[in-house]
Amino acid sequence: MLYPRTAAAVAVITIALFPLTAIADSGFFLGGAVGSASLDEDFDGLIVDSSTTSIRLVAGWRFNDYIAFEGGYHSFGDFEDTLDIGGVPTSVSVKADGWTLGGIASIPVGERFSLFGRVGAFFWDGDAEVNNISVATPEDSNLFLGAGADYAFTEKFSLTGDWTRYELEDAASNVFSMGFQFRF
Repeated sequence: MLYPRTAAAVAVITIALFPLTAIADSGFFLGGAVGSASLDEDFDGLIVDSSTTSIRLVAGWRFNDYIAFEGGYHSFGDFEDTLDIGGVPTSVSVKADGWTLGGIASIPVGERFSLFGRVGAFFWDGDAEVNNISVATPEDSNLFLGAGADYAFTEKFSLTGDWTRYELEDAASNVFSMGFQFRF
């Protein structure tokens, strides 16, 4: 099992090994997205039902119109909720971020529009706090999968919209996001 720091090192080394001359007019791309992440889970009797703003940054290689490989960083932000435990208001905060490594399969639907699916591994670590006291710092690697659409305004720039589900140990978060992709 790879941990977040190991996955980050692998992603950085992989991207650094791309020769700069191969990046020009190639399949290399950079992208980013902002979205809404939701979490509705029971953590040992503490039910967290919250949503937050998430961000995703990616770099990858598009082999052709159908297959791509990407690695990136994803942050869920802070899921915060106030629970009433025995008549006492209790603040609960859960956060997680980490590195992704996965593949994308696309189906072009016309000249500028395509549909895609993504699947891969999410190497993450998190922090759970109750009344601002850390009660757990899990880390793991789990599956993510998603689907979306891409509209290319030019050969180099496109907008994306997608849904991605991230498994986080015994919990899961659904993320709906809008972003961009810039191809070199």
